[in-house]
Amino acid sequence: MLSLEPVRSEDFDALHELRMAAMRESLERLGRFDPERSRARLADGFDPSCMRHICRGADRIGFLTLLPEGELLNLKHLYLRPGEQGCGAGAWAMAWVKSHGRDVVLHALKQSDANRFYLREGFVPIAEEEFDIQYRWSAPR
Repeated sequence: MLSLEPVRSEDFDALHELRMAAMRESLERLGRFDPERSRARLADGFDPSCMRHICRGADRIGFLTLLPEGELLNLKHLYLRPGEQGCGAGAWAMAWVKSHGRDVVLHALKQSDANRFYLREGFVPIAEEEFDIQYRWSAPR
């Protein structure tokens, strides 16, 4: 059984640890693995009011950050523990994001397996940066 639970400020260290576990392989592939830079990036946008733990039963298996930006939603983070990837939790979380009925934008690290996931979920690449690809999903009108 999957569910979403609120994030509290004291969850920061656990979320950073989960983020590093989820991204390590992709960051190493690009030569960009740096735990301190990762910690600073997460801290810069850390807003528990816009964040949710993704839970399977009592276990916290991931988290997401969904920021309202005008008419859009920015999916700033969607991370799952490596052992939970490919088991349906990401698609479940994405269905919750899409249920808000607003267009969604996000950035994904180049060469990350997450790119295939976002394409399967109907996201379209709209821009490319040095290390990221920007995507957009358009809500049905």
